[in-house]
Amino acid sequence: MHKVCNFPRIKNSSLNTTLMKRLWIIMLFGVVAMGSVAQNRSYLSLKNLLADDGDTLGSLRIEKRAKNQLMMTAGGDYKIVSSNESLNKRIKSRYYAMKCDGKLFINCRKIRFKHFRFGTCYAGAMWVGTKIYFCAVPVGPAAVSITSSKNNMGDIGQAIASSSLVSERVFYEIDSTTGKIDFVGKDKMCLLLKEYPDLLNAYLSEKSEDAEVTGKYLQMLQQK
Repeated sequence: MHKVCNFPRIKNSSLNTTLMKRLWIIMLFGVVAMGSVAQNRSYLSLKNLLADDGDTLGSLRIEKRAKNQLMMTAGGDYKIVSSNESLNKRIKSRYYAMKCDGKLFINCRKIRFKHFRFGTCYAGAMWVGTKIYFCAVPVGPAAVSITSSKNNMGDIGQAIASSSLVSERVFYEIDSTTGKIDFVGKDKMCLLLKEYPDLLNAYLSEKSEDAEVTGKYLQMLQQK
C-alpha cells in the first residue's frame, strides 16, 4: 500500500485577509483613476452642460492669468491648457464650458452681456439651484454700476476704458432656460435673498457689488 502523506494544513486566514486588502486597494485606485479622468469634461453648448452631455478629456492644466496678461488680452481669469495642440484649439474657441478638477469654467468667447464681449479664456463659475453664476470683469452696464458706486463715474466709455477694471470682478447669472445673461448687482441679489431676511440684511450692510461680496452670498445660497 502506498503511504498517504498528510501535509500540515496551512492557516490561510491571514493570507486571505492580505489578499483581500490588496484587492480593495487595487479597486480603490481604479475608482480614483476613473474619477480623476471623468472630472475633466467639455461641453459644446449650454444645453449640453445642463444635460451633462459632454466629452471626457485627459489631463488638463488650469493657469491663473496675471494682471499684465489680462491688460494685454481682455477675458477670463483662467487659461485651460492641454499637451495636445489640436485639443487646445478646441478649448480656446469651440467649447462653451468645461469641468476641470471638479470646478466649472465658462468660455468667455461664447457669451455676451447686452452685446458686450467678455474677451477670451475662461471664467470661474458655480451652480446655484438651476442657474449658473460666473465671475468676470465688469462690462457694459455692470461696469457703469460698479464704477459709479466707487468713483461717481456714469459715462459708459469712461467705465469700460478704466484700467482699474482689470482688477475688478463681478458676478453674472446665466438663465438655464433662455441662456440670457444678467448682472448680479444689488437688485438681483436682493431678489435672490428675499426668502432669507437675515442674509438679506447682512448683504445690504456690505454695500458692495464686488465679486468677493456677491460670491460669498451666492455660496451661502448654494448650501441652502
